[in-house]
Amino acid sequence: MAQVPEPADDVKAVRQKFYDRLARLDMAPLWESLHALVLKQPASPARPFIWRYQDQVRDLLMEAGQLITAREAERRVLILENPGLKGTSSITRSLYAGLQLVMPGDVAPAHRHAQNALRFIVEGENAYTAVNGERTLMRPGDLVLTPSWHWHDHGNDTDQPMVWLDGLDIPTVAFFDASFAEAGNDETQAQVRPIGDSDRRFGNNLAPVDWKPATQSSPIFNYPYERTRETLETMAQADAPDACHGHKLRYVNPASGGHVTPTMAAFMQLLPSGFASAAYRSTDGTVFSVVEGEGEGESVIGGERFRWKPKDVFVVPSWTEVTHRADTDAVLFSFSDRSVQEKLGLWRERRADA
Repeated sequence: MAQVPEPADDVKAVRQKFYDRLARLDMAPLWESLHALVLKQPASPARPFIWRYQDQVRDLLMEAGQLITAREAERRVLILENPGLKGTSSITRSLYAGLQLVMPGDVAPAHRHAQNALRFIVEGENAYTAVNGERTLMRPGDLVLTPSWHWHDHGNDTDQPMVWLDGLDIPTVAFFDASFAEAGNDETQAQVRPIGDSDRRFGNNLAPVDWKPATQSSPIFNYPYERTRETLETMAQADAPDACHGHKLRYVNPASGGHVTPTMAAFMQLLPSGFASAAYRSTDGTVFSVVEGEGEGESVIGGERFRWKPKDVFVVPSWTEVTHRADTDAVLFSFSDRSVQEKLGLWRERRADA
């Protein structure tokens, strides 16, 4: 493109007076800002970062458990705020993440909201989430959904603390100024369906004959880790690992074949022992939670090296190059805004092996 000559000082002065008149009418010249509005490629202000669970975060969560009750807090959560997005309560520009603690005897009271939410279980076993009158018991590695405008509450009837990673589309809903929320009349919902009802109805490639989905989210709200891990192992035994992802699964909405919520996608991948991935980048900023790995693994994100262990959480911003390496077999859960990006025709990827 030919270089545009610099305007003379007198031309600049005349233009500035014009711009000042526009500003007084809440207008502005596009040509002065077009380069910053329509970028040649994504340039997210979010930064790669890692939250180390055993070394840092867990003690702070347990301290929070002594400082405030679940009833006072409504949700006792430590927000994972991206250091490049200070003051936004966001982990990427479109996603929120936090670590929630439910102590023995706690009840996190029933509410519902426009935001979609997912819970990835990090620590503890057999606390419950109830969604629209059905409870599910949760174990490490399970993915539990609470879709938009579904009543949900949490409780812990065990003798051990329960911790999970919350993922919500709070920034996306805020962008559209579309947030609604409502508190329940009771702390816990009346159980109108037995535990496991939704899984038995929809989790076997079957559905009631006249059933029509009322939402774009999955009718299954607990995807147990035991099944996910079994599927990963089956892939590993039969297939060579993908150069960028190892063996990677996408959680599926059985009603549509699409992602589990209309705004967020979720994934699980196995990195075989000694695996080193090819470089990869995509437009969906992605949050990872380390599930398994006896030794340490590492990810190089935007040229910055992060060593990780089980239960650590790290973030790969949009269009930031990432590679993974595993000392031993490692399993990573992740979620991103790929679901909504695909609907809008925005999602792109770039593979070094392509």
